[in-house]
Amino acid sequence: MDDIFALFQDLFEASPDALVVVNGEGRLILVNRQTEKAFGYSRVELIGQMIEYLVPERLRGAHLRQRLGYLEAPHQRPMGSGLALSGRRKDGSEFPVDILLSPIKADGAPAVLAAIRDITERNKVLATLHEARERSRVTLESIGDAVLSSDIDGTLLYLNKVAEQMTGWSSEAARGQPLAQVFNIVEYDTGAPVPLVFASAGSEGARMVRHAVLIRRDGSEASIEYTAAAIRDQAGGEIGGMVIVLRDISKTRELAHQMAHLAQHDFLTNLPNRMLLNDRLTQAIGLARRCGAQLAVLFLDLDHFKHINDSLGHGIGDRLLQSVAQRLSACVRSSDTVSRTGGDEFIILLAEIERADAAAVSAEKIIAALAARHHIADHELQVSTSIGVSVYPFDGQDAETLIKNADLAMYHAKDSGRNNVQFFTAEMNLRSVERQTVESDLRHALEHGEFELYYQPKVDLASAATVGAEALIRWHHPRRGLVSPVHFIPIAEDAGLIVPIGRWVMQQACRQMQAWRRQGVPLVPVSVNISALEFRNRHFIDEVRAILADTQVEPRHLELELTESVLMQHADAAVQVLGELKRLGVRLTIDDFGTGYSSLSYLSHFPIDVLKIDQSFVREIATHAYNATIVSAVIGMCEGLQCDVIAEGVETAEQAAFLLARRCRQAQGYHYGRPIPADAFAGRLLAPPH
Repeated sequence: MDDIFALFQDLFEASPDALVVVNGEGRLILVNRQTEKAFGYSRVELIGQMIEYLVPERLRGAHLRQRLGYLEAPHQRPMGSGLALSGRRKDGSEFPVDILLSPIKADGAPAVLAAIRDITERNKVLATLHEARERSRVTLESIGDAVLSSDIDGTLLYLNKVAEQMTGWSSEAARGQPLAQVFNIVEYDTGAPVPLVFASAGSEGARMVRHAVLIRRDGSEASIEYTAAAIRDQAGGEIGGMVIVLRDISKTRELAHQMAHLAQHDFLTNLPNRMLLNDRLTQAIGLARRCGAQLAVLFLDLDHFKHINDSLGHGIGDRLLQSVAQRLSACVRSSDTVSRTGGDEFIILLAEIERADAAAVSAEKIIAALAARHHIADHELQVSTSIGVSVYPFDGQDAETLIKNADLAMYHAKDSGRNNVQFFTAEMNLRSVERQTVESDLRHALEHGEFELYYQPKVDLASAATVGAEALIRWHHPRRGLVSPVHFIPIAEDAGLIVPIGRWVMQQACRQMQAWRRQGVPLVPVSVNISALEFRNRHFIDEVRAILADTQVEPRHLELELTESVLMQHADAAVQVLGELKRLGVRLTIDDFGTGYSSLSYLSHFPIDVLKIDQSFVREIATHAYNATIVSAVIGMCEGLQCDVIAEGVETAEQAAFLLARRCRQAQGYHYGRPIPADAFAGRLLAPPH
């Protein structure tokens, strides 16, 4: 997005004309350097002023009426429609200007881009044509506009150097030619020839045409604006010929087109952006309403795209997004719209579908198209996408509602395992409201101390003595009572609250150990779970160090549990972070081992103290030989790696006996105790062994 604004600023500031952007209220919201130079104001003085601030006071009423008339129906006027006025400088002096107007949008609202040109010199040319021919010739040759003149019969008499360059005709070749042959112009919109009428110019004085195309001698074209005026003799005022002053506005017009395009398209993929999509969707809804037809909105989000950006870099990620954009465009009809709304999100408008099934067919086609390998640089990348669908008129009557409901359906597709299509249902709205309520309540809970830590014992299998604890968060909701983390941790992760919640858990666990020490309670290592977002936070190590220093807890009593999937997402970086944590003296545990995708080669480089066997293997250890074999292999591997092993989810004496026979030293599970409040756990630590 920064590239778009940089390009916009370069184009805007490079214009030789004063450029201003005026919002619908008539206030200046953007000006360039040439505006400051032309009017003598700084842009700080101009931003927020009404455009009439730059017009002499005596003309402000007329200008206001013209401006309001233009804004009532800007799309009914050709680009370039404008106003001819006088400008007022800061010092109060006036100068003639003409203004090229182009309707645009700024921040989604109608606005006008005005290109203001000081035409003082051009007016001087018209005023001095009756002076000496030599003075006129010198003046005409020195100005920046092209000038041509002809006699009453339409025979070309003169063109200056600029006119030679613009028309492609030399003075020698052009002199004596019909004016219409050298000054060959057609209408911008229709291409129809524009007649040069002497009588019209004579009766109207100077006739200005703001939007025409000049056909040069070599057949190339240039966008121009010109003024045609009759030449009268001083004696009787009889028309003796015509003078035409013109200038090339191709660059100004190109700038306006580029700015309009940039305002409505995504810079990376050149797809329509959210603003243009909203316009097209609104028009499609209006057409569908009149015709009794349906349309569909598909909201797409690439699955795990952040992993590609993080591992391969944003350059590869950007090229992948371009490849995705091309495939999406190839999957739909020319009447449909594929837009990129930011990041890895795309929205597709399927206009005029006969029934909702057609949207499902398109969505499945898209999933298949994106699943094929993308060849980016030296990489073969595979991506999947989660798609939510809303259908007009059933799921919304306006663009905003349809997009919102498709977005809700997309999140349901994420929750349903990703890489699938989900149609919006009314129940999703209820879930969304519930999710927003929980998120709001979580923020309130952080601020008002509604969280509490429970502690689940870890025991020595041989003696059943308590040798550690796992700190587990609970939420005392004012209306729902005690809420398990299963119901709020996923929402906290999505809402970005998991980092402050995780910081609170670590801090509270250390403070509790500090309190137990003062009470004479024998300390055992307490473990806290670390989420992926916490682990990747660049301040994580500093926060661990600060919490240990604040609570004066010995680092060996703090144990950090990370899942193998968190570590393997960025294995090389994880080795460095784990090394720094190890140097602090804290204990490190891999949780849920066996459920992810650990590489044993990386595992040997991780400075791990404890490896936890996931409860899914322990649960059926005595009845399924496969699970028993895996557990035995993990225990043996830990002996080789010289790290402790603990089995979680132990619920029966039979499971405990099996693990002890396989030389597993520690266990955790309901067989030994459920999570309990801090005071109850202190009582357990103080109780004599049994």
